[in-house]
Amino acid sequence: MKYEILGPLRVIDSSRSRSLSAKKVEVVLGALLIRSDRVVAASELMTELWGESLPRRAAAGVHVYISELRKFLREPAGPASPVITEAPGYMLRMGSDELDSHAFLRLIETGRGYARRLCDDEAAECFEAALALWRGPVLANLGNGPILKGFMTWLEEQRLEAIKLLVDAKLRLGRHHEVVGRLHAVVSEYPLHEEFYGQLMLALHRCDRQADALAVYRSVRRLLRDELGLEPCQALQDAQRAVLSGHASAYGVSR
Repeated sequence: MKYEILGPLRVIDSSRSRSLSAKKVEVVLGALLIRSDRVVAASELMTELWGESLPRRAAAGVHVYISELRKFLREPAGPASPVITEAPGYMLRMGSDELDSHAFLRLIETGRGYARRLCDDEAAECFEAALALWRGPVLANLGNGPILKGFMTWLEEQRLEAIKLLVDAKLRLGRHHEVVGRLHAVVSEYPLHEEFYGQLMLALHRCDRQADALAVYRSVRRLLRDELGLEPCQALQDAQRAVLSGHASAYGVSR
């Protein structure tokens, strides 16, 4: 069985894909997957489901949702449900099953290893494969409880790091034309992440688009002033000076 959480939650088994229609059962599965092979206390599941506004029969509600989840995950003629009861709550045993976020993190770590050894082609392949696993926001922004929300925020940061490392690898390989479009999309989605603007300026400069690179700097400077009352970080200011001096091709791409 394969679980996918890098987008809307779905379960793939026997070559078919299934999704839960009941949101609260989906929240329970999401929390158990995030904490797979570890016990999630019933009280934690209550918080994920209802926050601080617990209904009078919250414990009974959790029990019902666990029962529904077990039925959903139990395969005909297959082994028992992977969801087990263990004090003070419940645990989802992964066994030989797969979780796409685990695969994503393994690919990122492998890519980092290649990058440290200056194997940028292999590093770029790993980062591309990792990012290709994403189908949308983690768990489609399913809930706001501490388990789900904290994990979504953390994994999104890992995705941004993967994009940065991929762009770094491609810039070192001289594949600057490939990253311009991706970087425009990233800075549009995350307009306050200054590091991506620096990468975009470098890529544009290497594409002989110095005017566009300087326009990017003016745009982010205006944005930061209007939104935060701040000047661009030192790295961005250095990137602007490098473009103006014609030395941006040698401007640093991190190792």
